[in-house]
Amino acid sequence: MTHALLPEGFRDRLPPFADAAARLEQAILGAAYAHGYERVDPALAEFEAGLAGRLKSARTQDAVRFVDPVSQATLAIRPDMTAQIGRIAATRMGHHPRPVRLAYAGPVLKLRASQLRPERELRQIGCELIGLDTIAAAREIVEVVVEALAAAGVAGVSIDFTLPDLVDILAAGPFPVDADQIDALRDRLDAKDAGGVAAIAPAYLPLIEAAGLFEPAHERLCAFDAGGALTSRLDGLWNIAEGLKGRVALTLDPTERHGFEYQSWLGFSIFADGVLGEIGRGGSYTIVHEDGAEEAAIGFSLYADAIVAAGLGPIDRRRLFVPLGTDPALSAAMRGQGWVAVTALEAGDTPEAQLCTHILVGSEVRPL
Repeated sequence: MTHALLPEGFRDRLPPFADAAARLEQAILGAAYAHGYERVDPALAEFEAGLAGRLKSARTQDAVRFVDPVSQATLAIRPDMTAQIGRIAATRMGHHPRPVRLAYAGPVLKLRASQLRPERELRQIGCELIGLDTIAAAREIVEVVVEALAAAGVAGVSIDFTLPDLVDILAAGPFPVDADQIDALRDRLDAKDAGGVAAIAPAYLPLIEAAGLFEPAHERLCAFDAGGALTSRLDGLWNIAEGLKGRVALTLDPTERHGFEYQSWLGFSIFADGVLGEIGRGGSYTIVHEDGAEEAAIGFSLYADAIVAAGLGPIDRRRLFVPLGTDPALSAAMRGQGWVAVTALEAGDTPEAQLCTHILVGSEVRPL
């Protein structure tokens, strides 16, 4: 075994991709800041018990755990930053007027990876709006992520909406299901297993067909909602989507549950052309305070590596080679104009060796 190897699921980020990821992060957080989302930087690890209990229905099965040699308590390295933002909002910023708008970026570490996403170390970027999960709040969050991706140069964006608590609402109202069958029904609907759904609750079969392009899928779901149990959610979903039409592609899969274990009434996945799988997720959820009180929140998370790897985060390598002996003031002037000016340090240095695209000849910039 060589020490140059990395564990499975880990990798080094090299030029120009590491620089592209940094620019992507800056563009996304800059767009969020313009909407009032200020950055926080949570600790990389914290007490496992606190991390597990902060979000209602969330679990820490994906967390890497270890025993702290100082406190002798079990710590967890964050597999997701959302719970940490909830902790900060509930404790350190508990006095802050609501809603609180927070943005963040940093590495997360997952205990296990999937075949689709073999990476265990990821770079997460996101925003959370704490204190509201109204239609207006949801609309703002979705608007922010669309604007942020546009500012970062990510094209071909599509958003797939879901209703994570759909089965719970229907099972408690117009279409009752035995409590011990609800989880199995959710799984069968998520898998689009018509036979499995029919064996548990045939009344739910139309939900499998109520998926696809947003407008026809929304119409099918409205037709299914004969009892009116979903009317407020469906009206809200239409309101959220209304402001996005013509800007991004919109789809609806009301029974999608994978990745939305702690979301409440709204969830959405974010996709982009050229990327296998989603580049981010978002939705509404509940933060649990120390006294057991619950607080509504809504937000989104993006994963920079997937975006950059697909070439969607612009990779700018416009580099100017500055020959040996050039006046430093001229080099400084070129940098002031936005050039990456790489100065030769010895006589044998060449533009090719420095991966330059242009060369400075006298005071003139020439392409190679």
